[in-house]
Amino acid sequence: MLTLPPSVRIYLGTEATDMRKGHDGLAALVTARSQDVYSGHLFVFLSRRRDRAKVLWFDRGGFVLWYKRLERGRFRMPALRDRADTVSLDAAELAMLLDGIDLSGVRRPRTWIPGQARGTKDRRERAGMIQDGHERAAPQSGRGTR
Repeated sequence: MLTLPPSVRIYLGTEATDMRKGHDGLAALVTARSQDVYSGHLFVFLSRRRDRAKVLWFDRGGFVLWYKRLERGRFRMPALRDRADTVSLDAAELAMLLDGIDLSGVRRPRTWIPGQARGTKDRRERAGMIQDGHERAAPQSGRGTR
């Protein structure tokens, strides 16, 4: 598969798509959803039977269309909220979807986000290294002091 930078978003259409559509037909579906087809983001479409998938994206001056047909099994849709017409995926979820893994049973660990987790500053405050907003020298261990 492709290695995608984190800035690339992946949108999965929740409604069945006519797999006879090509570049222009799928681009029209993206535009009808008020999304920018030239953004470089990936747009994923599944057939009615969910045994076929197409991925459309615009790459440096041209459209790219990737197509996969399963010989057995079905692509599994992730859990849907509020009858949305698209669902956002990350690259790992797209890879699992295209490998036939059921995304509804996948649990992801919580990720660390700077500023939301108890970070280094909190640990230093608890250790007494910060007082009234100013840094102090780290407390010395018992070695070499009298």
